[in-house]
Amino acid sequence: MNANQIINMIMRIVMRKAISKSIDAGVNRATRGRKQPQRQQLDVDETPQNGPTQAEVRAARQARRAARQARENNRG
Repeated sequence: MNANQIINMIMRIVMRKAISKSIDAGVNRATRGRKQPQRQQLDVDETPQNGPTQAEVRAARQARRAARQARENNRG
């Protein structure tokens, strides 16, 4: 390798790193104003904004489990 090739190789590496860092910085700056939504900790009996309560989900799950066991018992 001659000196020109070595200089070009080093310049490409430096430019690649500089461009990559500047793109990352620009994306971070563009998205900095957006905050992640906070997840709320719900009590067992508290109704969430959308959907059933945890107690209702638990009751439905137990009903499905009981129905599945009843079907299996009727087969055998």
